[in-house]
This record gives sequence, structure tokens and C-alpha cells, in this order.
Amino acid sequence: MSGGVDSTVVALLLKREGYDLVGVTFRTYDSIKESCLAKEKGCCTIESIMEAKHTAEKIGFEHHILDLRDTFQQCVIHNFIDEYMHGRTPNPCVLCNEHIKWGELIRFADDLQCDYIATGHYAQIVPRQNFLYLTNATDNHKDQTYFLWRLNQQQLERTLFPLGAWTKNNVKEYATQAGFTFTAQKKESQEICFVPQNDYRTFLRSNVPNYDHKGHFILQDGTVVGEHLGFQNYTIGQRKGLGIALGFPAYVTHINAETNEVTLGHNEDLFRTSLIATRCSIRDWNWLQDDPTVMARIRYRSTPTEAKVEKINETTICLHFATPVWGVTPGQSVVLYKDNLVIGGGFIEK
Repeated sequence: MSGGVDSTVVALLLKREGYDLVGVTFRTYDSIKESCLAKEKGCCTIESIMEAKHTAEKIGFEHHILDLRDTFQQCVIHNFIDEYMHGRTPNPCVLCNEHIKWGELIRFADDLQCDYIATGHYAQIVPRQNFLYLTNATDNHKDQTYFLWRLNQQQLERTLFPLGAWTKNNVKEYATQAGFTFTAQKKESQEICFVPQNDYRTFLRSNVPNYDHKGHFILQDGTVVGEHLGFQNYTIGQRKGLGIALGFPAYVTHINAETNEVTLGHNEDLFRTSLIATRCSIRDWNWLQDDPTVMARIRYRSTPTEAKVEKINETTICLHFATPVWGVTPGQSVVLYKDNLVIGGGFIEK
């Protein structure tokens, strides 16, 4: 439970259906608000934890606060820092879901002798050919299957997604009618929970010794055109905040962490027809043997694009796109869909 409207409505729905509930809220990091630096937003702040506890008390079931700060630091925050310091752009929600929101939660559910875990994610689970698959939520604008591709069969077997067939507006209306008007009207945060004001550069600077190392901006042909503040301050596709004028709209097209060089180019230089993904998890390779065609999503808000899967080995694939895609970014996830089912995914390598 995050203290937000989604997990609140999940609790209300399950209580109505007769489930015996136990609420759990994670404490995953020391919030900035505690150090009096700024007001913060997010799903794991002290404020949201207390709101979740109050919600559980109001609905009428027990509530636990699970301190996972050490685990979260090791599994999520360290990876976040390490990825940026290697010239990649991570998506911490993917690892948090795998290791924290499912990995640790299922262990705690076992301790409490709970049969299922339920979350406010917008996704659905369907069985097919002896496998459980994620499929898109009814509300396409809120669909969160992209962040859940790492969940395994054992985790899906224990999972309930009560909001999978709901729209966000329906959820807010239900919460209001149930007497949770304040919760329904709360503004949602789109920020990374542990990064204040979504300023990852300041976050890295405060966590990485000797963070600032200036380097060269170069063009596609290697021509040096200026100086930058350090490769880790930039992401693929970035246009604003470069601090350089080249006489044309310049975009970051490549980051070389080893040489501390950031390549700039035109918008059209960001289109790719293939990518390599590693640490892949594929539900059933047999599904791809007869027809390797999938729909691939290379970032959360991107439109799925038709592609063919070339298997390199059990954990590495090459995707060949039917039409060029913009902004392939190492470190991000590529998620594969077939017949609207999530059949797997991987981390973009190049």
C-alpha cells in the first residue's frame, strides 16, 4: 500500500469480495523530508506510509511497515548509480518490482501465511499453454506491463491485479464514493521515488565521489566541437540543456563512458533498425520458433513496433525492426508482446 488511490481501491475491492487482508507498506530509503531539505513526493515517504496505515485502519485490517532500506540500496539504488556511471540510462522500477515489490513481499506473505499478494498496478494476467502471461490493462494510458516483464511464473501465480480491467477515472470515482475523497484527489508523482525533484544529476553528484569530469562533445565523424560536464549528465536523445550551439538542433546520439565522449548529431541519427538486448527473460522460446515476429516496446511511453527476434543465446537477442525506431537507449528495457501478451523482455545493450 502506497497511501495512494490505486492501492486504496484495491483494498476496498478485495475487502468487498471477502478476502482477509493484511496491508504492507515498504520503507525503502531515507526520505529527504526527514532532513528538512525539501517537501518530497513519492510512494515510500514517511507521509505516504502514514497515509497507508490510516487507510488500513479506516477500512479495518492490520497493517505492517516493512523496512527494506538496505535491500533497496543494494538492489535498486546501487544499480541506478552504476548504470549511469557506465553511460547507460536505467529504469529502477523494473528491478524494484522484481526484487522488492514481489521478491521481498512474497517472502513476507509467506511469513504471514497469506495466499496472494495484490497491488494497484494496471495490468492483467491470463493463462495460455501452461504459462501465465501478463497482458495489457483496459486503460491503455495507465498500462504498466512494461515495468513488470521480469516477474516469473511463481510470482504471477501469487499475484492479483484488481485494477486490470478498470480505468483511472473509475478508480477515482470509486474511492470518492467510498469516502476517500482526499486520496482520490491526490496528485500522482511521476518521479523516481528516491530522486528528489527528479533531478538525477544532483542525486548522483551527492552519491558519487569525484563526480564531475569534463570531456568532449564530438560529432559523428569524431570532430571535437566543445566541452561537456561529464558523460553521466546526458542521455540518448537529449536535446535541451546541452550548453552548446552548433547551428542546428543537436541531439545526444551516443555516450562513451570509457573515453568520456558524448556524440552529438541530428534527429535522424537517432533512428535504428536493430538492437541487442541482454539478460533476457523469454516465457516460451517455442512460441518464437515458428514465427519470431513480435511487437516491441523500447521505453514506457513508446508505441510498440513490429520486430523479428533473432536468438543469440538463452539470455541475448537481436531485434530487427520492420520500421526504424527512435532513441534506442542502453540500460532501458525492451519488452516483447505477442498477441497482446508479454512474452518476455531484456535490457538494451546497444
